[in-house]
Amino acid sequence: MNLSSPSNNQTDLPQVGLPHGGQILANALIRQGVEMAFGVPGESFLPLLDGLVDHDARFRFITCRHEGGAAYMAEAYAKLTGKPGVVMVTRGPGASNAMVGVHTAYQDSTPMVLLIGQVGTNMVEREAFQEMDYRRLYSECAKWVGSIDRVDRIEEFVSHAFHVAQAGRKGPVVLALPEDMLFAIGQESPVKPAHIVQPGLNQTDFQQAMQAFSKAKHPLVLIGGGGWDASACNDIAAWAEREGVPVATSFRSQDHIDNLRPCFAGDLGIGANPELVKRVKAADVLLVIGERLSEMTTAGYQIISPPTPQATLIHVLAGAEELGRVYRPEFAVNASPAAFCAALDAVRMPRDYDQTQMVAAHAEYVRFSAPVTVQGDLQLAEIVASFAQLIPRNAVLCNGAGNFATWLHRFYPYGPFRTQLAPANGSMGYGLPAAITAKILDPQRVAIAFCGDGDFMMTCQELATAMRYAAYPIVIIVNNGILGTIRMHQEREFKNRVLGTGLTNPNFIKLAESFGMPGYRVSKTAEFAAAFTAALKSKTGAIIELILDPEIISPSKLLSKLS
Repeated sequence: MNLSSPSNNQTDLPQVGLPHGGQILANALIRQGVEMAFGVPGESFLPLLDGLVDHDARFRFITCRHEGGAAYMAEAYAKLTGKPGVVMVTRGPGASNAMVGVHTAYQDSTPMVLLIGQVGTNMVEREAFQEMDYRRLYSECAKWVGSIDRVDRIEEFVSHAFHVAQAGRKGPVVLALPEDMLFAIGQESPVKPAHIVQPGLNQTDFQQAMQAFSKAKHPLVLIGGGGWDASACNDIAAWAEREGVPVATSFRSQDHIDNLRPCFAGDLGIGANPELVKRVKAADVLLVIGERLSEMTTAGYQIISPPTPQATLIHVLAGAEELGRVYRPEFAVNASPAAFCAALDAVRMPRDYDQTQMVAAHAEYVRFSAPVTVQGDLQLAEIVASFAQLIPRNAVLCNGAGNFATWLHRFYPYGPFRTQLAPANGSMGYGLPAAITAKILDPQRVAIAFCGDGDFMMTCQELATAMRYAAYPIVIIVNNGILGTIRMHQEREFKNRVLGTGLTNPNFIKLAESFGMPGYRVSKTAEFAAAFTAALKSKTGAIIELILDPEIISPSKLLSKLS
């Protein structure tokens, strides 16, 4: 399937008499370059489904088993392709279920277009069947929410949605589709694909900022957030290595720099390397590109103190509205990561700058990522570190939320751009749908869903989606029988007063087999290699269950020792 730029041909779409609204909408989506959408069909948008039937040769609708899973898949699709992920769900319950993925797209700055069925315009404000006000529902987690109330405005609204989703700080938009509008007969007014509008680079701002950077004795670059592409990632890495500048990444943006490159200093995520934290605090100039400096990256706004950081802050963001929101930078640069990083080639550090800082920072990362030993028969750090020798560098590793992810983020050296799919908003259940999307887009690519037991059960029904589309990932479930993150906080804040964090799990091996996948249970480190090798050879993926003592709450802490 061709996933390149959309066709500008306005005459090759099916036309048989005057089309209904669903056909006009389907044609408009195809003109925007939509080749795949994820969703759960509903009676509230039947005409749209009817219109998409005519595009079977160029469009795939991926039927998911829950709207939350569908929205996660669309979010992962957008990250992997750079195109807006499209979700189609029914009104009321479907719209509510999809919100978890919309919030993920919002905090991860991922372009998305959510299409929701809606009651007819003649029933609005009567609390009709499954009626909801989507403008109020999504007001906190969408860039724009609209309702296409007239058939003659479909093309206008679709064009606006795709422009907004991809402009500045990218993110999700929502379009409600009243049922009577979809059935109405109308005339098409074809519109070409949306422009991708990103801010350029003001050369005066750039030169002033980088003059300050070049005078730094202890500079540090921090990159992350949305809006990146492989070219921008390569540009920043090549420049940093030439000039000897260390580069760290923000929470769950580790694949913005191949972790084996000498400029990589580690990531500011949960349980960040203390040496990296010291390095950030000691920096005299901090260049931040694409990252908002969120709570997770700054450890609750402690590593970098608002509103005026101790270091000279150069903050580069595509969304002008985010500059100065929390931190008052010395240099506020409204530019896309691509525009800013491309201009760095002209910047030189002075001859007396100590380039060994980059080497030292990378060495600190390497030491911190070396496996640690804990009590028990299963050494999770050793298992995760072994991935690097067992899978290709372009393998994509996907995870949701929970303490289990700490091992993956710390001990696995991520490869080039888009080898990590993980929600910056800390949403449980993301890993499996994301890995399925990766396999749908590239069946030959190794895709691993690294999940906790509680995390996996949030979206385990999407294994049926994997089976339907022969898109089988390898699923690794770290099973400790508890909601580890919450239990950790309970024990820390209210010692021995525990409620609600114990879990009762199914037999994961039998569950795998019921979906046509082999299953392996691993309780000792030495058992993993054989199971993982067999999983890699399987044509239907696999589930590998890792039995972890709940006492091992993190790579460095025991549950009973928390205080």
